Amino acid sequence: MRISIPLAVVTLLSAMHSVSLAQADSNSDERIKRLLQKSPQADANKDGVLTLKEAQAFLKEQRARQPNRNQARAKVTHADIRYGEHLRHVIDLYLVESEQPTPLVIYIHGGGFVGGDKRGVSGGLIQAMHKAGISVAAIHYRFIRENRFPVPFTDSARAVQFLRHHAKKYNLDINRFAATGGSAGAGISLWLATRDDMADPKSDDPVSRQSTRISCASVGGAQVSYDPRFWRKAGLAKGLQHSSFSLMYGVPSDDPFEDPKLIAIAEACAPLEHLSKDDSPVYFQYGVPDELSEKTSLGAVVHHPRHGQLFKKKADGLGIECHVRYPGAAKPKLSSEEFLIKHLKPASIAKEE
Repeated sequence: MRISIPLAVVTLLSAMHSVSLAQADSNSDERIKRLLQKSPQADANKDGVLTLKEAQAFLKEQRARQPNRNQARAKVTHADIRYGEHLRHVIDLYLVESEQPTPLVIYIHGGGFVGGDKRGVSGGLIQAMHKAGISVAAIHYRFIRENRFPVPFTDSARAVQFLRHHAKKYNLDINRFAATGGSAGAGISLWLATRDDMADPKSDDPVSRQSTRISCASVGGAQVSYDPRFWRKAGLAKGLQHSSFSLMYGVPSDDPFEDPKLIAIAEACAPLEHLSKDDSPVYFQYGVPDELSEKTSLGAVVHHPRHGQLFKKKADGLGIECHVRYPGAAKPKLSSEEFLIKHLKPASIAKEE
C-alpha cells in the first residue's frame, strides 16, 4: 500500500532533534495522532498508542516501498560540489537533460539548525521537477552549535550565488531559481524569498557579485521569524522551549531579549520583517490544524500554521501571491509542486521550449 505523507515525514524526522519530543506519541502529539488515524497499521504492537519510534519505522518502511522515489533520489548528477571552505559547504545536483538552460529548485533541509542532511530531499520532488524540465539542488549549511545566527542563512545565500556563478557549467537558467524545505529549511527559503538582494557588484569575488534572489518559495512547517518577541506576541511562546532557541543567540530561551545586538540579528533573520511588495510568491504547507491550547504539543507550536497566516496577512496587503495549506483549511487550487512549476515554467516559456 503506497501512502503519500511527505510533510509528516519532514515534521516527525525534525522532531527527533528535540530531546523534549523524544517520548512523543499519539496521545501527546497531534501529527502522530493523525498518522495513527490515517494508518492504524503503523501501531506495530497494536496497543492503541503510536509512539514516535513506531511512526519513524513505519514511515521509513513506506518510503522504501516507493521505488520511483528512491530511484529518483539516487541519481545524483554531481555530488558534494564545494561552494565554500567548511566541510558542510557542499551541494548535490540532480540535473535534468535539456538543450536549453533549466530552472532550478534548491532544497534546504530542516533539523532545527542543529541537524539534517541534504540527502533528505524528496525523490518525489525530484521526479516531479524533472518531468517538468526543472533541475534540483540540495545543499548543506553550518549548524548553530558551533556557528550562531545568521550563519545558516548566509551559507544558503552563498550557495545560491555559487550556483548562479556556475550556471553555464551546469546548464541552469539564472533567472528561474526557487527554494524549498521544511522547518529550518523552510525559514531559510522564506528568508531568501524576502531578503533584499545581497549581491555585491563591487566585490573582487565573482561569486559575491551574483544575485541571491529567487522566483518563489514552497515551504513546509515554516517559521516566519526567530525573534522571541514575535513568538510571545503571536501567542506561540511555548515554542521558545525548543532546544534550538538557546543556541540561536547564545542566551536562555526565557531571556527577556533586550540586547540590541541580538535584536538586530533576530530581525535580520526574520523573513516577515523583510517582506515587501517586490518579493516572490510563497506556498506554505503545515501538518497541524489551526488549534492552540495548553495541550498543544511543542512540535505543533513550532510548526503551527499561525506563522503562515501572519505572513499571508501581510503578503495580501502587499499584493503578493501567498497560499497557506493546513488540515481543516480550504485547499489551494495548486499543489506545492504545481506552484513551483507555475512560477519556474510559465505557460509562455514552457510553450517556447
